[in-house]
Amino acid sequence: MLLKEKISGKKVLFFSVQTFNIEKEIKNKLEENGALVTYFDERPSNSNFAKGIIRLKRGVYQKKIDRYYDQILKNLEKVKFDFLFVNRGEVITAGFLQKFKKQQPQCEMIFFTWDSFTNHAHPTTILKYFDKRFTFDLEDAEKYQIGFRPLFYLDPYKEIRGKNTGSFDFDLLFLGTAHSDRYLISSRIKEWCSKNNLKMFTYYYMHSKAVFLFQKIFDKSFKKFDYKKLSFKSLKTAEIITLYKNSKVILDINHPGQKGLTMRTFEAIGAGKKMITTNAEIKKYPFYSPKIFHVIDRNAIHLSKEFFAEDAPALSEEMYCRCSIEGWLSDLFLKSESNDWKTLMTQE
Repeated sequence: MLLKEKISGKKVLFFSVQTFNIEKEIKNKLEENGALVTYFDERPSNSNFAKGIIRLKRGVYQKKIDRYYDQILKNLEKVKFDFLFVNRGEVITAGFLQKFKKQQPQCEMIFFTWDSFTNHAHPTTILKYFDKRFTFDLEDAEKYQIGFRPLFYLDPYKEIRGKNTGSFDFDLLFLGTAHSDRYLISSRIKEWCSKNNLKMFTYYYMHSKAVFLFQKIFDKSFKKFDYKKLSFKSLKTAEIITLYKNSKVILDINHPGQKGLTMRTFEAIGAGKKMITTNAEIKKYPFYSPKIFHVIDRNAIHLSKEFFAEDAPALSEEMYCRCSIEGWLSDLFLKSESNDWKTLMTQE
Protein backbone atom coordinates (compact mmCIF):
# COMPACT_ATOMS: atom_id res chain seq x y z
CA MET A 1 0.00 0.00 0.00
CA LEU A 2 1.16 3.51 -0.81
CA LEU A 3 1.00 6.43 1.62
CA LYS A 4 -1.59 8.17 -0.57
CA GLU A 5 -3.87 5.14 -0.46
CA LYS A 6 -3.70 5.15 3.34
CA ILE A 7 -4.28 8.84 4.08
CA SER A 8 -6.04 10.37 1.05
CA GLY A 9 -9.26 12.01 2.20
CA LYS A 10 -8.46 11.23 5.83
CA LYS A 11 -8.36 13.87 8.58
CA VAL A 12 -5.03 14.23 10.37
CA LEU A 13 -4.57 16.25 13.57
CA PHE A 14 -0.90 17.18 13.57
CA PHE A 15 1.10 18.58 16.51
CA SER A 16 4.73 19.67 16.23
CA VAL A 17 6.97 22.36 17.65
CA GLN A 18 8.19 24.88 15.09
CA THR A 19 11.63 23.78 13.88
CA PHE A 20 13.12 25.69 10.93
CA ASN A 21 9.81 25.28 9.06
CA ILE A 22 10.20 21.49 8.90
CA GLU A 23 6.73 21.16 10.44
CA LYS A 24 5.36 23.02 7.39
CA GLU A 25 7.17 20.63 5.05
CA ILE A 26 5.65 17.66 6.88
CA LYS A 27 2.17 19.19 6.68
CA ASN A 28 2.64 19.92 2.98
CA LYS A 29 3.76 16.36 2.23
CA LEU A 30 0.76 14.91 4.07
CA GLU A 31 -1.51 17.20 2.06
CA GLU A 32 0.24 16.26 -1.21
CA ASN A 33 -0.84 12.71 -0.42
CA GLY A 34 -4.44 13.79 0.00
CA ALA A 35 -4.68 14.17 3.78
CA LEU A 36 -6.83 16.90 5.34
CA VAL A 37 -4.44 18.30 7.93
CA THR A 38 -5.22 20.41 10.99
CA TYR A 39 -1.95 21.66 12.50
CA PHE A 40 -1.20 23.06 15.95
CA ASP A 41 2.11 24.14 17.43
CA GLU A 42 2.87 22.08 20.52
CA ARG A 43 3.85 25.22 22.40
CA PRO A 44 1.30 27.86 23.49
CA SER A 45 3.91 30.46 22.55
CA ASN A 46 7.18 30.52 20.61
CA SER A 47 8.76 33.38 22.52
CA ASN A 48 12.26 32.72 23.82
CA PHE A 49 10.87 32.98 27.34
CA ALA A 50 8.25 30.31 26.66
CA LYS A 51 10.75 27.94 25.04
CA GLY A 52 13.17 28.35 27.92
CA ILE A 53 10.63 28.04 30.72
CA ILE A 54 9.07 24.90 29.21
CA ARG A 55 12.47 23.22 29.15
CA LEU A 56 13.81 24.42 32.48
CA LYS A 57 10.79 25.07 34.71
CA ARG A 58 7.78 23.48 33.01
CA GLY A 59 5.72 23.53 36.21
CA VAL A 60 5.73 27.34 36.26
CA TYR A 61 4.13 27.37 32.80
CA GLN A 62 1.86 24.32 33.22
CA LYS A 63 -1.41 26.21 33.76
CA LYS A 64 -0.97 28.08 30.48
CA ILE A 65 -0.12 24.82 28.70
CA ASP A 66 -3.24 23.15 30.12
CA ARG A 67 -5.47 26.06 29.08
CA TYR A 68 -4.01 25.94 25.58
CA TYR A 69 -4.78 22.24 25.14
CA ASP A 70 -8.20 22.48 26.77
CA GLN A 71 -9.13 25.16 24.22
CA ILE A 72 -7.92 22.99 21.32
CA LEU A 73 -9.97 20.07 22.62
CA LYS A 74 -13.05 22.27 22.91
CA ASN A 75 -12.62 23.68 19.39
CA LEU A 76 -12.24 20.24 17.85
CA GLU A 77 -14.82 18.24 19.79
CA LYS A 78 -17.20 18.06 16.79
CA VAL A 79 -14.51 17.07 14.28
CA LYS A 80 -13.77 13.37 13.82
CA PHE A 81 -10.13 12.63 13.02
CA ASP A 82 -8.67 9.49 11.48
CA PHE A 83 -5.14 10.13 12.74
CA LEU A 84 -3.47 12.06 15.54
CA PHE A 85 0.20 12.61 14.65
CA VAL A 86 2.53 14.06 17.29
CA ASN A 87 6.04 14.97 16.18
CA ARG A 88 8.49 15.35 19.09
CA GLY A 89 6.05 15.44 22.02
CA GLU A 90 7.93 18.09 23.98
CA VAL A 91 4.84 19.84 25.34
CA ILE A 92 1.59 17.96 24.59
CA THR A 93 -0.03 16.84 27.84
CA ALA A 94 -1.15 13.47 29.15
CA GLY A 95 -4.47 15.08 30.11
CA PHE A 96 -5.15 16.17 26.54
CA LEU A 97 -4.24 12.75 25.12
CA GLN A 98 -6.47 10.96 27.65
CA LYS A 99 -9.47 13.16 26.85
CA PHE A 100 -8.86 13.04 23.10
CA LYS A 101 -8.57 9.24 23.11
CA LYS A 102 -11.85 9.00 25.02
CA GLN A 103 -13.59 11.43 22.64
CA GLN A 104 -12.22 9.79 19.50
CA PRO A 105 -11.58 6.06 20.08
CA GLN A 106 -11.58 5.47 16.30
CA CYS A 107 -8.53 7.72 15.79
CA GLU A 108 -5.13 6.08 15.24
CA MET A 109 -2.52 7.86 17.37
CA ILE A 110 1.07 8.04 16.07
CA PHE A 111 4.13 9.42 17.87
CA PHE A 112 7.60 10.29 16.57
CA THR A 113 10.51 12.15 18.13
CA TRP A 114 13.80 13.42 16.73
CA ASP A 115 15.18 14.17 20.21
CA SER A 116 16.83 11.72 22.55
CA PHE A 117 14.87 11.07 25.73
CA THR A 118 17.97 12.03 27.71
CA ASN A 119 17.57 15.57 26.31
CA HIS A 120 13.76 15.68 26.62
CA ALA A 121 12.24 13.21 29.07
CA HIS A 122 8.61 14.43 28.86
CA PRO A 123 7.70 12.16 25.91
CA THR A 124 8.44 9.06 28.02
CA THR A 125 5.44 10.00 30.20
CA ILE A 126 2.98 10.01 27.28
CA LEU A 127 4.11 7.05 25.14
CA LYS A 128 1.38 4.81 26.57
CA TYR A 129 -1.37 6.85 24.91
CA PHE A 130 -0.22 6.11 21.36
CA ASP A 131 -0.97 3.17 19.09
CA LYS A 132 2.42 3.48 17.39
CA ARG A 133 5.58 5.09 18.80
CA PHE A 134 8.83 5.77 16.94
CA THR A 135 12.12 7.47 17.74
CA PHE A 136 15.19 8.37 15.71
CA ASP A 137 17.42 7.10 18.52
CA LEU A 138 18.23 3.37 18.34
CA GLU A 139 19.15 3.11 22.04
CA ASP A 140 15.90 4.80 23.10
CA ALA A 141 13.93 2.48 20.79
CA GLU A 142 15.49 -0.58 22.41
CA LYS A 143 15.27 0.74 25.97
CA TYR A 144 11.60 1.75 25.74
CA GLN A 145 10.58 -1.05 23.36
CA ILE A 146 9.24 1.26 20.65
CA GLY A 147 9.83 1.57 16.91
CA PHE A 148 13.07 2.90 15.45
CA ARG A 149 12.92 5.21 12.44
CA PRO A 150 15.72 7.60 11.40
CA LEU A 151 15.11 11.06 9.97
CA PHE A 152 14.71 12.15 6.34
CA TYR A 153 15.62 14.69 3.68
CA LEU A 154 13.22 17.16 2.07
CA ASP A 155 12.36 17.01 -1.65
CA PRO A 156 14.42 20.07 -2.75
CA TYR A 157 17.67 18.19 -1.98
CA LYS A 158 16.88 15.79 -4.83
CA GLU A 159 17.59 18.65 -7.26
CA ILE A 160 21.27 18.62 -6.28
CA ARG A 161 21.83 14.87 -6.63
CA GLY A 162 23.71 13.97 -9.80
CA LYS A 163 25.15 17.48 -10.12
CA ASN A 164 28.13 16.97 -7.85
CA THR A 165 30.87 17.13 -10.45
CA GLY A 166 32.98 20.13 -11.43
CA SER A 167 34.23 22.98 -9.29
CA PHE A 168 32.69 24.19 -6.03
CA ASP A 169 32.88 27.42 -4.05
CA PHE A 170 33.55 25.45 -0.87
CA ASP A 171 35.28 22.16 -0.19
CA LEU A 172 33.58 21.79 3.20
CA LEU A 173 30.35 23.21 4.59
CA PHE A 174 29.16 23.41 8.18
CA LEU A 175 25.68 24.69 9.06
CA GLY A 176 24.21 24.30 12.50
CA THR A 177 22.86 25.67 15.74
CA ALA A 178 25.66 26.77 18.07
CA HIS A 179 25.82 24.32 20.95
CA SER A 180 28.22 22.12 22.97
CA ASP A 181 31.66 21.73 21.34
CA ARG A 182 30.62 22.49 17.76
CA TYR A 183 32.56 25.74 17.53
CA LEU A 184 35.78 24.25 18.92
CA ILE A 185 35.66 21.22 16.61
CA SER A 186 34.74 23.16 13.48
CA SER A 187 37.44 25.75 14.23
CA ARG A 188 40.10 23.02 14.39
CA ILE A 189 38.81 21.56 11.13
CA LYS A 190 38.81 24.97 9.50
CA GLU A 191 42.48 25.40 10.46
CA TRP A 192 43.26 22.02 8.90
CA CYS A 193 41.43 23.03 5.72
CA SER A 194 43.46 26.24 5.46
CA LYS A 195 46.72 24.31 5.83
CA ASN A 196 45.61 21.92 3.08
CA ASN A 197 44.42 24.59 0.63
CA LEU A 198 40.76 23.70 1.13
CA LYS A 199 38.04 26.29 1.58
CA MET A 200 35.48 25.88 4.38
CA PHE A 201 32.26 27.81 5.01
CA THR A 202 30.66 27.90 8.49
CA TYR A 203 27.30 29.21 9.66
CA TYR A 204 26.51 29.17 13.38
CA TYR A 205 22.90 29.86 14.29
CA MET A 206 21.80 31.06 17.74
CA HIS A 207 18.15 31.59 18.73
CA SER A 208 18.78 34.94 20.43
CA LYS A 209 21.42 37.12 22.10
CA ALA A 210 19.90 36.27 25.47
CA VAL A 211 20.38 32.54 24.83
CA PHE A 212 23.99 33.18 23.82
CA LEU A 213 24.69 35.11 27.02
CA PHE A 214 23.15 32.31 29.05
CA GLN A 215 25.36 29.75 27.26
CA LYS A 216 28.39 31.95 27.73
CA ILE A 217 27.87 31.84 31.50
CA PHE A 218 26.98 28.17 31.93
CA ASP A 219 28.72 26.35 29.06
CA LYS A 220 32.52 26.24 29.11
CA SER A 221 32.77 25.63 25.36
CA PHE A 222 31.16 29.05 24.72
CA LYS A 223 33.94 30.89 26.53
CA LYS A 224 35.98 30.83 23.32
CA PHE A 225 33.09 31.46 20.95
CA ASP A 226 33.60 34.44 18.68
CA TYR A 227 30.36 36.42 19.00
CA LYS A 228 30.92 38.02 15.57
CA LYS A 229 30.61 34.61 13.90
CA LEU A 230 27.09 34.02 15.24
CA SER A 231 23.93 34.57 13.26
CA PHE A 232 20.55 35.15 14.89
CA LYS A 233 18.70 34.50 11.63
CA SER A 234 17.94 30.91 10.66
CA LEU A 235 18.61 29.97 7.05
CA LYS A 236 15.67 29.20 4.78
CA THR A 237 15.58 25.90 2.93
CA ALA A 238 16.32 27.65 -0.39
CA GLU A 239 19.44 29.26 1.13
CA ILE A 240 20.65 25.93 2.48
CA ILE A 241 20.07 24.30 -0.92
CA THR A 242 22.23 26.97 -2.58
CA LEU A 243 25.04 26.37 -0.09
CA TYR A 244 24.82 22.61 -0.62
CA LYS A 245 25.00 23.08 -4.40
CA ASN A 246 28.18 25.09 -3.98
CA SER A 247 29.88 22.69 -1.54
CA LYS A 248 31.62 19.38 -2.11
CA VAL A 249 31.55 17.83 1.40
CA ILE A 250 29.25 18.43 4.39
CA LEU A 251 30.46 18.52 8.02
CA ASP A 252 28.19 17.10 10.73
CA ILE A 253 28.95 17.60 14.44
CA ASN A 254 26.38 15.81 16.57
CA HIS A 255 25.56 16.76 20.15
CA PRO A 256 27.83 14.71 22.48
CA GLY A 257 24.76 13.33 24.27
CA GLN A 258 22.87 12.38 21.11
CA LYS A 259 23.45 9.23 19.08
CA GLY A 260 20.57 9.50 16.61
CA LEU A 261 21.61 10.81 13.21
CA THR A 262 21.01 14.51 12.53
CA MET A 263 18.89 15.99 9.76
CA ARG A 264 22.15 17.17 8.14
CA THR A 265 23.07 13.53 7.55
CA PHE A 266 19.93 12.95 5.51
CA GLU A 267 20.23 16.25 3.68
CA ALA A 268 23.67 15.09 2.54
CA ILE A 269 22.16 11.78 1.40
CA GLY A 270 19.38 13.60 -0.45
CA ALA A 271 21.87 15.88 -2.18
CA GLY A 272 24.26 13.01 -2.97
CA LYS A 273 27.04 14.63 -0.96
CA LYS A 274 29.90 13.14 1.03
CA MET A 275 30.00 13.83 4.76
CA ILE A 276 32.51 14.12 7.58
CA THR A 277 30.82 13.32 10.90
CA THR A 278 31.62 12.94 14.59
CA ASN A 279 28.83 10.38 15.00
CA ALA A 280 30.35 6.87 14.86
CA GLU A 281 26.82 5.38 15.11
CA ILE A 282 26.48 5.98 11.38
CA LYS A 283 28.54 2.83 10.77
CA LYS A 284 25.52 0.78 11.91
CA TYR A 285 23.21 2.17 9.23
CA PRO A 286 22.42 0.36 5.95
CA PHE A 287 23.49 3.32 3.80
CA TYR A 288 26.92 3.66 5.44
CA SER A 289 30.01 3.49 3.24
CA PRO A 290 33.50 4.82 4.07
CA LYS A 291 33.46 6.24 0.54
CA ILE A 292 30.54 8.48 1.53
CA PHE A 293 31.03 9.04 5.27
CA HIS A 294 34.33 9.81 7.01
CA VAL A 295 33.96 9.36 10.79
CA ILE A 296 36.19 11.45 13.06
CA ASP A 297 36.87 11.35 16.79
CA ARG A 298 35.82 14.71 18.26
CA ASN A 299 38.69 14.46 20.78
CA ALA A 300 41.37 13.41 18.28
CA ILE A 301 40.45 14.74 14.85
CA HIS A 302 42.08 13.02 11.88
CA LEU A 303 41.20 14.15 8.37
CA SER A 304 42.20 12.91 4.94
CA LYS A 305 42.64 15.15 1.93
CA GLU A 306 42.01 12.11 -0.28
CA PHE A 307 38.42 11.98 0.98
CA PHE A 308 37.76 15.26 -0.84
CA ALA A 309 39.18 14.01 -4.14
CA GLU A 310 36.42 11.65 -5.31
CA ASP A 311 32.66 12.04 -5.71
CA ALA A 312 30.24 10.08 -3.53
CA PRO A 313 28.99 6.77 -4.99
CA ALA A 314 25.22 6.58 -5.45
CA LEU A 315 22.95 4.75 -3.02
CA SER A 316 20.46 2.20 -4.31
CA GLU A 317 17.19 3.81 -5.41
CA GLU A 318 15.29 1.83 -2.79
CA MET A 319 17.44 3.11 0.08
CA TYR A 320 17.51 6.63 -1.36
CA CYS A 321 13.70 6.71 -1.42
CA ARG A 322 13.43 5.28 2.10
CA CYS A 323 15.53 8.20 3.36
CA SER A 324 13.13 10.79 1.90
CA ILE A 325 10.30 12.56 3.73
CA GLU A 326 7.83 10.42 1.77
CA GLY A 327 9.65 7.28 2.90
CA TRP A 328 9.65 8.53 6.49
CA LEU A 329 5.91 9.23 6.54
CA SER A 330 5.20 5.93 4.79
CA ASP A 331 7.00 4.04 7.55
CA LEU A 332 5.15 5.91 10.30
CA PHE A 333 1.67 5.60 8.81
CA LEU A 334 1.88 2.23 7.06
CA LYS A 335 4.14 0.08 9.20
CA SER A 336 4.00 -1.28 12.72
CA GLU A 337 6.52 -0.62 15.50
CA SER A 338 7.91 -4.12 15.07
CA ASN A 339 8.41 -3.65 11.32
CA ASP A 340 10.98 -0.89 11.73
CA TRP A 341 14.60 -0.12 10.82
CA LYS A 342 16.14 -2.33 13.53
CA THR A 343 16.23 -5.23 11.06
CA LEU A 344 18.32 -3.11 8.66
CA MET A 345 20.96 -2.17 11.20
CA THR A 346 24.31 -3.83 11.76
CA GLN A 347 25.34 -4.19 15.39
CA GLU A 348 29.07 -3.67 15.92
